[in-house]
Amino acid sequence: MAPRRILVTSALPYANGPLHLGHMVEQIQTDIWVRFQKLRGNECHYVCASDAHGTPIMLKAEQEGISPESLIARIQASHQADSAGFLVGFDNFHTTHSPENRHYTELFYERLLAAGHIARRPIQQAFDPVKNLFLPDRYIRGGCPRCSAPDQYGDSCEACGATYGPTDLKNPVSVLSGATPVTRESEHFFFRLGDFEQMLREWTAGASVQPEIANKLNEWFEQGLQDWDISRDAPYFGFEIPREPGKYFYVWLEAPIGYMASAQDYCNRTGLAFEDFWGVDSSAELHHFIGKDIAYFHTLFWPAMLHGAGYRRPTAVHCHGFLTVNGQKMSKSRGTFVMARSYLEHLDPEYFRYYIAGKLGPAVEDIDFSLEDFVQRVNSDLVGKVVNIASRCAGFIGKRFDGKLGGADTALIAELTAAADTVAAHYEQREYAKAMRVVMGLADRANQYIDQEKPWQLAKDPTQEQRVQAVCSTGIELFRVLMTYLKPVLPAMAGRSEAFLQTTLTWDGLAAPLGTHTVATFTPLMNRVDMDKVNAMIESGKGTAEAAAVVAPVAATAPAQAPQTLPVGPEITIDDFAKIDLRVARVAAAAHVEGADKLIQLTLDLGEGERNVFAGIKSAYAPESLVGRLVVVVANLAPRKMRFGLSQGMVLAAGPGGKEIFLLSPDSGAVPGMQVK
Repeated sequence: MAPRRILVTSALPYANGPLHLGHMVEQIQTDIWVRFQKLRGNECHYVCASDAHGTPIMLKAEQEGISPESLIARIQASHQADSAGFLVGFDNFHTTHSPENRHYTELFYERLLAAGHIARRPIQQAFDPVKNLFLPDRYIRGGCPRCSAPDQYGDSCEACGATYGPTDLKNPVSVLSGATPVTRESEHFFFRLGDFEQMLREWTAGASVQPEIANKLNEWFEQGLQDWDISRDAPYFGFEIPREPGKYFYVWLEAPIGYMASAQDYCNRTGLAFEDFWGVDSSAELHHFIGKDIAYFHTLFWPAMLHGAGYRRPTAVHCHGFLTVNGQKMSKSRGTFVMARSYLEHLDPEYFRYYIAGKLGPAVEDIDFSLEDFVQRVNSDLVGKVVNIASRCAGFIGKRFDGKLGGADTALIAELTAAADTVAAHYEQREYAKAMRVVMGLADRANQYIDQEKPWQLAKDPTQEQRVQAVCSTGIELFRVLMTYLKPVLPAMAGRSEAFLQTTLTWDGLAAPLGTHTVATFTPLMNRVDMDKVNAMIESGKGTAEAAAVVAPVAATAPAQAPQTLPVGPEITIDDFAKIDLRVARVAAAAHVEGADKLIQLTLDLGEGERNVFAGIKSAYAPESLVGRLVVVVANLAPRKMRFGLSQGMVLAAGPGGKEIFLLSPDSGAVPGMQVK
């Protein structure tokens, strides 16, 4: 059978912050599949890029006093370093802020416009009366108009996946100023998604999407496909729409086109033909790996855009669930919102690759990273089973036979290689957990053989030298088979194994024993996971978490008519002050504390989850007046256990007390999680 031609992508990481372990789940899932295809001899190319446009990037660059181009270049470099640290083997990593992406974005627009799939009409758009600008979708939060989930973005719901306009939100709030947005009219451009309903119904009814996604899409079909707003007003960091000054392409229009841009850049470098992969008559396969939260964009808008612009549709869109840690949503206060770099500073990336592979299947299910189970499974499976086979046999082969193998049990080797088709089928269907179970079952069989033959006892009898060589050679041959099966998951360990075995592990070579072959001196292939290092990783996460303890408002100045001089505290150095991490937070909820005379209980949104804070400001503020307000929080004080509960933050205020307490509010342009300089 001729090798398959396959182009693979994973979702483009957004270039305004570092990668976390949730990002790595997707990239690892994709990388395993790509490595498996290459191991099988297929022509498989893995391309990705930075998603580099949009208002969040523009505002973050302004906050840092640098250009957006400088910001995205720095973030892209960190993304590539983290991905490489987890052994993700991109064939090409590009950026959506590129000539290739501009070319294809404008080409899509012109073709869709010429075919009548673009409409333009005035809309009522959210406007911040304090900031005096139109609000991008992601800078409005409120209740989802479909499922009523609170605190959702203005373009899509993370709870139910619905997409909508920001004016559809319930009780909307500007995240820039805390003000209630007003509506102003602006002309926008729309993609007529409904023009493609029949095509989309047929495409999604096939094998291109998972059953769970197909069921969800049916709900959207029943509700009717709405026109999609593909433009945004200036100021905006992105590509301006041709002949439409002040109007920009919405980032979600050109982000998936970034797959094509990266592929074009790759083709330019390698000499491959772009049309072979993207042309409407292409016989190559096109696979997208994404998270379930962006399924709507990839399974409705994207195939419709491709079809309307004269390109082929994806062969399949593979959605995965979210990563939880110890059964709960990742949390900064618990230190379980683990950044990719923090993990790499403490632990071997292949521990995580194997553990996640053992959890992944083709369904759209969340994946739990249980820390104790992680330690137990890696130590038991990889060190205790797989590596143990080689380490138990290599010493005898090296010391007694100068590294030369011989006399291996070919029947037992054939027993393990007989599973090749089963393992391959599991990899192909993204049933990685099933593949790992099969491989570990075979590892058990290999260890049982060594336990039964007991080469350490045979070695005591000089007449059993040939048998010792045969048993240990068999063990090393079995190890070779197992590492071939594991090579897509553990590429670095496979490389070390190849150095020891003095051979290249290939799928076609599974059934070909090494025979009278000489192996190198054995060196440890993997160390056991140290729980202390896992704990250190969690502690380092807490050190960067946006959580702190409560402190009563600091009295700094009295009313203007009666200046008050307060004693100055102990002198500190600039280094002491630099340790204080000030962050912007939005008050998501506020309530009286029963039994407390001075405290208000605040729920603060710091951009990556919510924190509970008790603040002694009751004499100056009614709880209901605080909701939606932006405040400044000291983010790196240890949480404090109080009689009323755990306080995880400290809001800053000034004043002598009583009614004269003034919360510090950030200047215009601030968003939750932003660092205060």
